[in-house]
Amino acid sequence: METTAPLNTSTGGDIPLYGAISTFMQFPALLDLASSEAEVVVSGIPFDMATSGRPGARFGPQGIRRASANLAWEGRRWPWEFALDERLHVADIGDVLFKHGEPQTLVDNLEAHATKILNTGKSLLSFGGDHFVTLPLLRAHAAKFGPVALIHFDAHTDTYSDGNRYDHGTVFYHAVNEGLIDTEHSIQIGIRTTYSRDNHPFEVLDAAWVNDHSPAEVLDRVKARIGDKQTYLSFDIDGLDPAFAPGTGTPVVAGIGIDCALKVIRGLVGINLIGMDVVEVAPAYDHAEITSLAAATLALEYLYVLAANKG
Repeated sequence: METTAPLNTSTGGDIPLYGAISTFMQFPALLDLASSEAEVVVSGIPFDMATSGRPGARFGPQGIRRASANLAWEGRRWPWEFALDERLHVADIGDVLFKHGEPQTLVDNLEAHATKILNTGKSLLSFGGDHFVTLPLLRAHAAKFGPVALIHFDAHTDTYSDGNRYDHGTVFYHAVNEGLIDTEHSIQIGIRTTYSRDNHPFEVLDAAWVNDHSPAEVLDRVKARIGDKQTYLSFDIDGLDPAFAPGTGTPVVAGIGIDCALKVIRGLVGINLIGMDVVEVAPAYDHAEITSLAAATLALEYLYVLAANKG
């Protein structure tokens, strides 16, 4: 039995796009994890205390949820040949709680939160927050699945070793050192900032290369690298060019376009995907919800890929 909160039944008709409880895509609000039929749980992580640029990603989860109202009217999303709810049950569990000013409580609570969800056999779609939140998420996923393959969209490699204890630029440095990632089957896409190429653990498709090649060619490289490994997808919204995602803390010009990103994610059908996060959306710097809408669309496309993988 699905235990969820009703969205809005007072009208006796369709749910108004902007009048319901603010959940992603107006998916049911999840109240009882153990008894829910949901296969994918959406969760927000309103944390931006590890950012080194402009703050504000703590408002990302609600920004993405609000922007998803622009997508909720579609019963069958183009170009898919099925409606999402025909194949996949999704619910929104709300946001992870932690003590303001105490980052370690976010680390502890998020890892416990993700572990609890994964141990029910459900998968997790997370909305940050800054990119630091990916580290406790990876710890929970690696504890269940072992070292995971990583597909990482970003302007930055986030493998820097000289950051602080709580730092969104050191996420994958720590994740590699902790043995959370199978680096031989991992790839970074859209990179366009300096990093040490000596012994860099990931294959990199920098933004210039991606922009000079087709999404199909990008996918060929991704699939060759990932193979059949259990794969975690982390999408830093600044992987997109600021023309498509101005609302972020560390924008870098000459990024990839949203059409390319969507085609690459759409092409991940057949990859053994076990989780995704979308991070670094900072609505205060956005215009007309461009960034939040891009993030919501990328997340929705991922859900369609999961549904397609069910056959």
